[in-house]
Amino acid sequence: MKKIIILILIIIPFLGFTQNSEYKIASYKVAGMKAPNTHYIGEAWLNSLLRADGDLNYNITKASFKANSTLDWHKHATSQVIIIVEGEGYYQERGKEAIILKVGDVIICDKDIEHWHSSTKENDVTYLALYGGSQPTTWTEVLSQDYYDSIARMLKKN
Repeated sequence: MKKIIILILIIIPFLGFTQNSEYKIASYKVAGMKAPNTHYIGEAWLNSLLRADGDLNYNITKASFKANSTLDWHKHATSQVIIIVEGEGYYQERGKEAIILKVGDVIICDKDIEHWHSSTKENDVTYLALYGGSQPTTWTEVLSQDYYDSIARMLKKN
């Protein structure tokens, strides 16, 4: 009986800190699941924070890429917003120069614009991707390691 009372006294203070299951809560701090190694080079984790549903017609995904990792060229049926929250990354739209994105940068990629984004050669990157609807990403071309390396060299000189 004494053990039960002690256990109850230990558990009761923590009951006030539990989340109410009536709310839909996702944690930004969770790394997510390791992404299958398709359409990118390197290591990536994805955490789907919000899925388009009913009145909310957009998605929010946290993506984390280890250094020297990149997505292939792709496009979306809606505009995409990328918010860099940790590290540094590269970003390029087809026909334009590649740039370096840093913590706090927010970039909008218009719908149907081919682009790619990644970590830098030396730094991991974590970003929030906001995009609309339920249509899947259209993957258009493999981004080779040689091309990625050439972008890294070019941006390092600047």
